[in-house]
Amino acid sequence: MPGVYLFLIAIALASPLMAQLPRTPDLQVQQAAMKKLSFLIGRWSGEARVLRGPGQWVDLIQTEEAQYKLGGLLLMIEGIGRTKADGTLALQALGLIFYDDESGAYRMRAYNDGRWLETEVRILEGGHGLSWGFSLGEIKTDSVLRINEKGEWTELGELTIGSQAPRTFMELAVRRN
Repeated sequence: MPGVYLFLIAIALASPLMAQLPRTPDLQVQQAAMKKLSFLIGRWSGEARVLRGPGQWVDLIQTEEAQYKLGGLLLMIEGIGRTKADGTLALQALGLIFYDDESGAYRMRAYNDGRWLETEVRILEGGHGLSWGFSLGEIKTDSVLRINEKGEWTELGELTIGSQAPRTFMELAVRRN
């Protein structure tokens, strides 16, 4: 009978936890919010410049592909850059953007060169751009993506270390194919 007694105690202790079911996400709210990012959907190509070290800029042929996944709940963006000089793969990035209906914020998990980060994404005023960034100790990045008046997807990434002035580490301009 001690086994039955322990089982009953375990049930009694677990009951309050079972009563607290996880919050059910509002899929309609999430999908409606994600539709605001539809200006990015498609295949894009053009050029980019990335800073690989002090004064070491690399010019790239850049492609970006943005598509919805999971019935519009995720926006997947894949960027691939190849050197202009010889076509060598120099940049691979994958971003997954989603809308958290509980907090009312867009979030992105981005992967690049074996690293990843998660950050908040903000829609820019006018609705045709995004901004995001992250901080790690004294290092801070800020990135801004815009669709300009020519319909080009432009991106500018800046890096700040401590109290130094921001420095550009990436520039991109691609056009819808």
